[in-house]
Amino acid sequence: MNAHPRDIAATESLLAFWRDAGVDACYLDAPVDHTHIAPPPVVQAVQRATASITPMPSAGGGEEALAQARQLAASANTLQDLAAAVAGFHGCSLRQMGATQSVFGRGDANAPVLVIGEAPGAEEDQIGQPFVGQAGHLLDRMIEAAGLTGKVFMTNTVFWRPPGNRPPSPQEQAVCVPFLERTFALLKPKAVLLLGGATAKSVLQTDEGIMKLRGQWREWRLHEGAISAPVMPTLHPAFLLRQPQVKRLAWADLLSLAVRLETDSVEDHD
Repeated sequence: MNAHPRDIAATESLLAFWRDAGVDACYLDAPVDHTHIAPPPVVQAVQRATASITPMPSAGGGEEALAQARQLAASANTLQDLAAAVAGFHGCSLRQMGATQSVFGRGDANAPVLVIGEAPGAEEDQIGQPFVGQAGHLLDRMIEAAGLTGKVFMTNTVFWRPPGNRPPSPQEQAVCVPFLERTFALLKPKAVLLLGGATAKSVLQTDEGIMKLRGQWREWRLHEGAISAPVMPTLHPAFLLRQPQVKRLAWADLLSLAVRLETDSVEDHD
């Protein structure tokens, strides 16, 4: 019996709501092939023993890739240099999963606000800039309404489109952390806006869901360089398109950021 399209759409919307709200127990760090027939217990024991002797590389690229990312990121002295470093990095597994190009950032290189999303989508992969699809257009309108046009620089936790627009895995995010932290260090923003649960968990190193995190000011501090900034986690604009009734929550978060930015600007002039 075929499901009605409205039932399918309702199910997809509910699953998306659970994901963005932080319900992620049903997701694993890597896909599982349920069509694969498990080997006998004796073979499994041999496989486990072999794995303990020769560790398998992580989905995000492993320690060697992370070291390369750190080296490339540290060598970048401008955001333009950093974009080139990202484009030349081959250590993230997403690059081999169908992405056509790296998607680093867009906006003012001297912006006081750093906006971080999860990952590029189809439109971003095609154009090579973040937040240029439908969700990006909504974000642009909200930024304009909050009086922040020209005051933001946008990027993501990963710089290649995940297949099927799925959320990036923690391993994929981890291997891209040096580039994201270097962006933070070069920009030295006065405030950071984190979009979505996967972003907030990665940057803030927490297991809390976005519905609990949003609307609360946190701090992002780098281990090196004594660089820090206040951080506001909020709902991802793609989630707002699916659940327009919660737009008011994201709008309140954005206004809180705008007010804090204006207050800090006044204090700097005093």
